[in-house]
Amino acid sequence: MDNLTYSIPGLLFPAISLLMLAYTNRFFGLAKLSRQLLSEYESSKSEILEKQIHNLRFRITLILYAQSAGIFSLILCTCSMGMIPFYNIVAWVLFASSLLFMVISLILALIEIHLSVIALDIERNSILNSGSK
Repeated sequence: MDNLTYSIPGLLFPAISLLMLAYTNRFFGLAKLSRQLLSEYESSKSEILEKQIHNLRFRITLILYAQSAGIFSLILCTCSMGMIPFYNIVAWVLFASSLLFMVISLILALIEIHLSVIALDIERNSILNSGSK
């Protein structure tokens, strides 16, 4: 096995930083929408709003786990760089683990995006159905 150099794990730092920024922006958008829907729900008690609120809560949880996996990926990547001069095989294992957590983070983000489309379909169907009555 070749020696792990600083440049290999160093490539992950910009990617992880951009992902964290995207996840944070997504989280803030979902939190704002959740607050709006909760205030609407207090006055209307609409079943559709209740479904959307539950969907939003699950999506926010997915973003939380995606962020957590991304942060853990960054920690493992940093530890990997710290181990390079001492135990190269351990550095490789930590780097591989950081890649695994990056993939987990991306999969969670992908699931959240799919749920976002489902939420939009619920909203669209609600508006279209109420307009045809």
